[in-house]
Amino acid sequence: MTGLHRIAHPAGLPIGEEWVPAPSTAEVRFPFSGELVAEAPVGSTELATQAVSYAAGLREQASSLPSHVRRAALTEAHRAVADRRGEFEQLLVLETGKPLVDCRVEVDRTLLTLTTAAEEVARLHGETVPLDLLPSGEGLLGFWVRRPIGVVVGIAGYNYPLLLASHKLAPALAAGCPVVVKPAPQTPLATLWLVHLVREALAAAGAPRALVQLLTGGVDVGVALTTDRRVGAVSFTGSAAVGHQIAKDAAPTKVLLELGSNSALVVAADADVAAAADAVVRGGYYASGQACISVQRVVVVDAVRDAFLAALSARLGEVVVGDPRSPETRVSALIDQRSTERVRSWADAAVTAGATLVHGGAVREGVMEPTVLLDVPDGQLAWDEEVFGPVVAVRSVESIDAAFDLVNRSRYGLHASVFTASLDTAFRAIDRIETGGVVVNEVPGFRSDVMPYGGVKDSGVGREGPRFAIEELTVTRMAIIRPSTGARSQP
Repeated sequence: MTGLHRIAHPAGLPIGEEWVPAPSTAEVRFPFSGELVAEAPVGSTELATQAVSYAAGLREQASSLPSHVRRAALTEAHRAVADRRGEFEQLLVLETGKPLVDCRVEVDRTLLTLTTAAEEVARLHGETVPLDLLPSGEGLLGFWVRRPIGVVVGIAGYNYPLLLASHKLAPALAAGCPVVVKPAPQTPLATLWLVHLVREALAAAGAPRALVQLLTGGVDVGVALTTDRRVGAVSFTGSAAVGHQIAKDAAPTKVLLELGSNSALVVAADADVAAAADAVVRGGYYASGQACISVQRVVVVDAVRDAFLAALSARLGEVVVGDPRSPETRVSALIDQRSTERVRSWADAAVTAGATLVHGGAVREGVMEPTVLLDVPDGQLAWDEEVFGPVVAVRSVESIDAAFDLVNRSRYGLHASVFTASLDTAFRAIDRIETGGVVVNEVPGFRSDVMPYGGVKDSGVGREGPRFAIEELTVTRMAIIRPSTGARSQP
């Protein structure tokens, strides 16, 4: 691997207790320059079945693993990643093409996810239930506990491969579930290394390495994993179309879906316009726009439309475009040329349909410029769908209520934000906006990895964040005990 000689893990794929040879390999190339980064192992449907077999065989052992062992393994994994954070940052830049500043944030968030999952092991407990609220329950003792759901399949997207993988495997281990991780085909390298470190941490804590396995591959491998009836839950992060198909194919297996969005930022008439413009610049172009909660739609109340556009225009020149290895870069190449051409075509189609191109719109040296479109009509992909690139679309409406209505006229509902100086407006936004999260006076892309995170409508089902993911990956088991079998009331 170019410049990554310190990164070392066994060859092949971590299946079972060992690393097995991969039937084939695929090139991973640096999106910015096309330079070869590595030849990555590619799995098969046969290996997928084998991995699930290993996981299913460990289900009982995983569920009875002592809490101190699970916590120790996750704590050691945190330490191992922290010790190598610089190398992880560089690897993420090379395989995703994402700016270094965003890769540093990704490693920070991965570390928080690992340590929080370790802490949540101590909070996994149940409650007593007053069964004697009915006469038939007199003399009965009732309580419930949480039990692991079984084998977990975690499928991550390419935009934040390390972080998304950590949100799959860390809660699964904390809950006592064996997990098989499948990274995106474009970005397997950081996840392979993470899984290696977690497996070594498990072994050091006295647990089987095979509690965490990793399989690469395409759609066929994904289908083999998600349709195996021995799987207890599938956790997927990616597009709505793929997520919906997984849900259909996997039924009746439980699915957790973190899907797409076209997140909106509302600018109220009483908003700090400069702060709102700053949020659009920060929130619209981080990770080169390849984030499901980046700012895509901006809805401005008419009274401040001109002031907001002036403030936004004054800031756009500050967005540094170029080599993602530079600490100053904020926008660089998308994951591949096909994505770049798609994003440009959506912007071009919006302009053809009547939108005004305010800034950007071109691809220069393989990089899509930070783009602002004004008054994009309904029915245009750049407004209705998830762009997943550095494109922001601005429209104005007559009132804050009309703004909330416009935000809700979307099939998506992950995050939205509102900029306002009014507590009344803030609480109305929280009450009315149909999303999994409403952010006031900050970017809709704000996410702390300890909070419940997920969407409504086509943005998915279920919640991430270690505490909440652990709840999703466990089931309640009710215990009803009659200590004495003597005379009792009839039910």
